[in-house]
Amino acid sequence: MDWISIVLTVAGLCLFETISSIDNAIINAEVLHTMSPKGRRWFLLWGILIAVFLVRGLLPWVIVWATVPSLGFIGSLTATFSSDPAVLEAIESSAPILMAGGGTFLVFLFFHWLFLEPKNYGLKGEKFFQSQGVWFYAVVSVLLSVLVWYALQINPVMAFGAVIGSTAFFITHGFKENAEKAESQMLSGAGAMSDLSKILYLEVIDATFSIDGVLGAFAFTLSVPLILIGNGLGAIVVRQITVGNVERIKKYLYLKNGAMYSILVLGGVMIGHAFGMHIPEWFSPAVTFSVVGFFYWKSRKHLRRE
Repeated sequence: MDWISIVLTVAGLCLFETISSIDNAIINAEVLHTMSPKGRRWFLLWGILIAVFLVRGLLPWVIVWATVPSLGFIGSLTATFSSDPAVLEAIESSAPILMAGGGTFLVFLFFHWLFLEPKNYGLKGEKFFQSQGVWFYAVVSVLLSVLVWYALQINPVMAFGAVIGSTAFFITHGFKENAEKAESQMLSGAGAMSDLSKILYLEVIDATFSIDGVLGAFAFTLSVPLILIGNGLGAIVVRQITVGNVERIKKYLYLKNGAMYSILVLGGVMIGHAFGMHIPEWFSPAVTFSVVGFFYWKSRKHLRRE
């Protein structure tokens, strides 16, 4: 990769991590308001270290290591910068498994938002799909069946990767639903929790939400160091939003729509890569900036009308 590609990739990763973590920032801010000043300071200091270095640092590294165990733990970090033909071949042969799993996860995530989640309607048709929420499980089941069928023709392990992606989606979705219930109880005062318990709760939530950003990052690049930099910068931006700009961000009604349509495109990019399509490196960052930019403009237009 040349320097222009590296900068574009890191910038795209930072934007995607930020925009896909808006819900996380809102939850953080609402829970922080119920904590003591000391608890808030502790979370904003140590929480960001855990978010950047442990969750967003360790998770992509572990994913690459699990996908290509022959590289070893250290080799998984530096593999994409290696000139060893054997290393490059190992990455190339195992990448479709990761891409199939991550792509399936992201596409499921988009359809769940489209069919089942409350939203501000940013495009025509979104209201119709939400009124047909009962079809979500049918759509993702058929989609998984089609992906697995075609993947079996190429590589049975790639088909298993798609199944793993769907399993990861439903597991993390269960955690998110439980988190929403716990948050509502916490804010209503029904369940008294210490500051330490709230901090641990926020860290678990952050880890759950970070999976979306980490898996989506592989649509930009397979380079773990670049993912660490881009996602780490995004996590820092999210913390800054948590501290001072959540109410302002809430006014931009369609940013979540931009995040979800970006997730759909990135999921499609990963599935395309898994099936051998050549997609240029600039495509994922360019689409992310374009989609998010469109919905940001739409949000600004809505604010001016009000």
